[in-house]
Amino acid sequence: MSHRAIVMNYIVSALKYRPQKFEEVVGQQAVTNTLKNAIAKGHLAQALLFTGPRGVGKTTCARILAKEINKTEDTAADEDFAFNIFELDAASNNGVDDIRTLIEQVRIPPQTGKYKVYIIDEVHMLTQAAFNAFLKTLEEPPEHVIFILATTEKHKIIPTILSRCQIYDFKRINAFDIKEHLKKIAQKEGLEADDDALFLIAQKADGALRDALSMFDKVASYANGKITRKIVSESMSILDYDAYFKLTDLILKNDIPGVLNYFNELLHQGFDAHLIIAGLAGHFRDLLVAKEPKTVELLEVSDNIKQHYLKQSKQMDFTFLLKAIDLTTKTDIDYKLSKSPHLLVELALMKLASLNFGDEAKKKIDIIPSSHFKDTVKVVEAYKNSFTGPTKVEEETPLQENNNKTSETKEKPKKSEGTGITISGILKKKRELEEKNRILKGQKLPTDDFSPEDFEKYWLEYLDKLRANKEKNLLSILTIDRHPRIIDHQIHLTLTSEALKKELEQTKEKILKFLRYNLNNYDIDFVISVKEEKKQEVIYSKKDKFRKLLKKNPDLLYLKQKFKIDI
Repeated sequence: MSHRAIVMNYIVSALKYRPQKFEEVVGQQAVTNTLKNAIAKGHLAQALLFTGPRGVGKTTCARILAKEINKTEDTAADEDFAFNIFELDAASNNGVDDIRTLIEQVRIPPQTGKYKVYIIDEVHMLTQAAFNAFLKTLEEPPEHVIFILATTEKHKIIPTILSRCQIYDFKRINAFDIKEHLKKIAQKEGLEADDDALFLIAQKADGALRDALSMFDKVASYANGKITRKIVSESMSILDYDAYFKLTDLILKNDIPGVLNYFNELLHQGFDAHLIIAGLAGHFRDLLVAKEPKTVELLEVSDNIKQHYLKQSKQMDFTFLLKAIDLTTKTDIDYKLSKSPHLLVELALMKLASLNFGDEAKKKIDIIPSSHFKDTVKVVEAYKNSFTGPTKVEEETPLQENNNKTSETKEKPKKSEGTGITISGILKKKRELEEKNRILKGQKLPTDDFSPEDFEKYWLEYLDKLRANKEKNLLSILTIDRHPRIIDHQIHLTLTSEALKKELEQTKEKILKFLRYNLNNYDIDFVISVKEEKKQEVIYSKKDKFRKLLKKNPDLLYLKQKFKIDI
């Protein structure tokens, strides 16, 4: 019984802390000051239109106005003039008959107080006929009646109605004002609330105080007396600032695998991909704002979070931020139209992580190739783990060359226990990584001299690899010229057709990579010439042609004899 009583007596914050005076209205000082002055001077119009976003105080101001104009010196402090205020929901009472009933009612003067106030909410929902029926009464209402029309979509109201009203535009309430209001309510409720947490609620509310209060109630029920940013993030499924800072750090490091893994982690936490990319666009906008000292105040965040924005914004330039904002907003727009929205966001994240990548940026490549991560990340890990990881190299495996053995009789390198990594493979990967780093840094690669015998050795070794891998097509092309010449580090090959030349040019890079690595000379290249074979033309007589056909089909002889055909 007591539990039911607690549930029934609970009042949501939006109603419990609804303003009762103009001074208590949050973030609408321009409107409330104008209304107060109009009441004081007796210049109040009989038809008012309150327009603006949802949850910013339109209906609240209308009720306060209704009480203020009916107050007298003898009015009790708790008098709410409920009998003088009539609210009509135009969303469900939008027909001509509803308006005609209203017109009949306005003729009756108030029983108490001076004015009857009719608040018509969502007035844009009235039909065209209802608007037309309302026109005359709205233009010349009885002296004891004031109409207050409220709407979120002013553009849907016909001009003849607008021309008969005094229009008050309500604005979005900024995050600072919402945060301060929530802080006061938290103190009244005996709750401890961090500024960062309240700012997160305020930002999520997007200027609507009613939405912010609803979220506050939910978070207060979830929290155990203390509202933190983490609690708000968990209870409201809001991506915390830290998530965007971490994602941006990975993007700045060009860590595409890390970006994709973290994106997948956020999805597993229950966050929507559309929410992530839209929030990232807003994050880049805030970073752009933080770049300029004159615009830092536009950040609607706490001082603690503002310092994070200032620090991260220094790590990127304006060009990067403009490209990032353009890419994220375009992805946000395309998301609903895409048949593979998840892939669309992943591609956008990969492009973001490639924006400030040195060589690829110059070549105008949208996404860093996967080979970059294979060489610079996986190879390093494999190399480190083979020595420092849980598996150890067998003690009898020599790490240095044995001078007593020739290269022909050298034992095959032994594998690490539990892995497929060999010592020679590790050293080879290490060397490849060093060469890759040299290329990225713009350093010159080695061009050691080598003998024709060394070239022939590795040339034949590569042909053997092709035979083992059954790459017959490339093998046949490379063996057309049985004695390729090497002149000034250039491999001179002679082929028999342009088609073969074109095919070799398309696949020569992997051959050159093998030779350059083993000969430690990165100037090696192909010089391919074509010498087409001249086929001797043979002239066949009619009898020769018949004999050739007869070999393929002996029955032709029977036909020749049967029909007495001469050749």
